[in-house]
Amino acid sequence: MPFVANTDDQRREMLAEIGLSMDDLFAAIPRNHRCQGLNLPRGLSEQAVRSRLADIAAKNHIDLTLFLGGGFYDHFIPAAVGALASRGEFYTAYTPYQPEVSQGTLQAIYEYQSMICRLTGLDVANASLYDGGTAIYEAMTMAMNATRRDKVIVDDSVNPIYRVMLESYTRNLHIELVTTANSGGHVNRAAILAALDDRTAAVIVQNPNFFGCIEEFSDLAEAAHAVGALLVVSCYPISLGILKTPGEMGADIAVGEGQSLGLPMSFGGPYLGFMAARESLVRRMPGRIVGETEDNQGRRGFVLTLQAREQHIKRERATSNICSNEALCALCATLYLSLLGKEGLRETAQLCADKASYAYQRLTAIPGVKPRFRAKWFFNEFVLELPCEASEVIGRLIEKGFAAGFPLSRYYPDMGNCMLVAVTEKRTKPEIGMLAEALEAVLCN
Repeated sequence: MPFVANTDDQRREMLAEIGLSMDDLFAAIPRNHRCQGLNLPRGLSEQAVRSRLADIAAKNHIDLTLFLGGGFYDHFIPAAVGALASRGEFYTAYTPYQPEVSQGTLQAIYEYQSMICRLTGLDVANASLYDGGTAIYEAMTMAMNATRRDKVIVDDSVNPIYRVMLESYTRNLHIELVTTANSGGHVNRAAILAALDDRTAAVIVQNPNFFGCIEEFSDLAEAAHAVGALLVVSCYPISLGILKTPGEMGADIAVGEGQSLGLPMSFGGPYLGFMAARESLVRRMPGRIVGETEDNQGRRGFVLTLQAREQHIKRERATSNICSNEALCALCATLYLSLLGKEGLRETAQLCADKASYAYQRLTAIPGVKPRFRAKWFFNEFVLELPCEASEVIGRLIEKGFAAGFPLSRYYPDMGNCMLVAVTEKRTKPEIGMLAEALEAVLCN
């Protein structure tokens, strides 16, 4: 059994044997950047730790009525999702490193892929990604590899959180990232068409966009294809219960955040990025793809058809360094969609749209409150323009028990008086009415 140095004296003794000191180990780190000690307080008893953590947790507002969206939504999750996903055979199975003995996990992933293909109207889906933002980056990389080009156009009506992630990922890469400014809350077609050329790998857009406006991208798909570029559409999966799919619009790759498919908001994760694409792009997809087959006795089985990660093939041939397929989150999405079914998803999407329309009418009837954009169609989100700073109003509404919306000035400096309001099927007419009354009271004081 190998010797393990458990004390500082033992470590110094081992280092002395090879002619080194503790300082030699950290010589590459400037002395002023080295940790001189953790200065930890004395340990507490289990009871004291529990009490302390309970006090900290009690500071969180968990009783707010949520009208907050911006890419992450408070949807109803059937109890069966958690009950089934927490079964030992699923909950303890991390990822199919030995796929031949992981038939249950592989079948769950296969069903997930099949559902994502049906949702998006595209041919193939992978075994899931980290979240909606990394899914956009992976789609961009796919497009550049497929076209052998390095220019990407993204409209600023795409979720700004995703755009920050894109900028972070591409900062040190040889990529020309062109951002076009939205036009009245919609994708800026004129600017995108002006930027399109034979160097463009992809055009990235979103539907519904960050402001909740519903878009139609068939013309952009045609224009992108005319110069050899691909169209990438980020979409909100619940909306696909009633909206035209990315595939029907001519998109080559569809991505999105799967949190709304049976995953709680959970202070930001873990979440689920989904991706689907045309069959011609299947070998460019990151992560894993599970396929259906038969064994030597003719029985139905499942295999990892494609594993294009650095861990599986030569680095120069890898399509991604994605290390996990978020299998448990993908399972929750599969269970959620199975429980709702086609009609249930359509009904949920319609409820979101109808209740958002009702909230829009109630809130814009308040003196001083008006819509920022004159969008003909929106899904479950819309932008309100207030007579004062939106972040201040939102803060005061939190005191009244409402998370009323998202202050857009955080990402759009010229929209300081604007907030993004989201309404899901969970919000009731009385709750919407009480929000309207609370907002009017705050604005009057």
